[in-house]
Amino acid sequence: MALITRDVDRFEAARPRLEAIAYRLLGSSSEAEDAVQETFLRWQAADVERIEVPEAWLTKVLTNLCLNMLTSARARRETYVGSWLPEPLLAGDPMLGPADTAEQRESVSYAVLVLLERLSPGERAVYVLREAFDYPHREIAEILDLTEAASQQIYHRAKKHVADGKARTEIDEAAARKIVEEFLAAATSGRTEPLLRLLTQDAVSIGDGGGKVPARAKAFEGALAVATFLRGLFKPSAAKRALVGGAAEMYATTANGGPAVVAVVDGRVVGITCLEVTAEGITAIRSQVNPDKLVRATERWAVEGLGGSLLHTL
Repeated sequence: MALITRDVDRFEAARPRLEAIAYRLLGSSSEAEDAVQETFLRWQAADVERIEVPEAWLTKVLTNLCLNMLTSARARRETYVGSWLPEPLLAGDPMLGPADTAEQRESVSYAVLVLLERLSPGERAVYVLREAFDYPHREIAEILDLTEAASQQIYHRAKKHVADGKARTEIDEAAARKIVEEFLAAATSGRTEPLLRLLTQDAVSIGDGGGKVPARAKAFEGALAVATFLRGLFKPSAAKRALVGGAAEMYATTANGGPAVVAVVDGRVVGITCLEVTAEGITAIRSQVNPDKLVRATERWAVEGLGGSLLHTL
């Protein structure tokens, strides 16, 4: 059924919210875009005039598409090479969605996206719709074909799982920049001691290369192991420059609302390192170097300019 301009406009008005929901559910911008496009195709095929509340209809279709995608994605990740990490989004990306409240900002933080991988698809959907978009349980129940009581129960269970992760500290842009500056200064010093002063005792470091870029499959655990690894990682070498296609410029910026180091070679983002910070120090360092998960970041880097301050070149 062909859509008239008004109906297309109604969908386009909903697109930013749909993309933000899909990204939180899937942890991938390309998969989120696919889910939203499939939602549009179903909107196009529907008898739109009979849909009483288009926003609710679109959210229900999108969410259930994402649940199906999550189920198949979990099967694919069993054969994924190395560790799987979500795709980070740079500051200002509209797919990050609403950031008016602390709950909304935390729901899209990189640390929480990682923790959401522990949840079942259903738990993840309830958590995202309630925590990030403030849907009442009555509407969530209708979207997921649950009872309202079941939605409430699932939400409390999911929230507890997420809360059981490390306590995070909300950081503004100026503080994030300072953290990245200190981190890069320590990491490029050639010594472990400066890094040890920044890391918590139980710090971890993990990378996602997707089998396309070398990345250790198992996380480094403990401050000394992480500091030793980072000292070597940030040591310039001809081999590293050959691997990424040139000298990497390191910038301080934010990704998913938290402090991040962005490595850029000739305008191409080749790595985003997200730092998880608590009151005690840096507790997790997660590096995304899989080129498939850096396409959107590279596109935004080109459009938005540098997006950060050049701090170092390796």
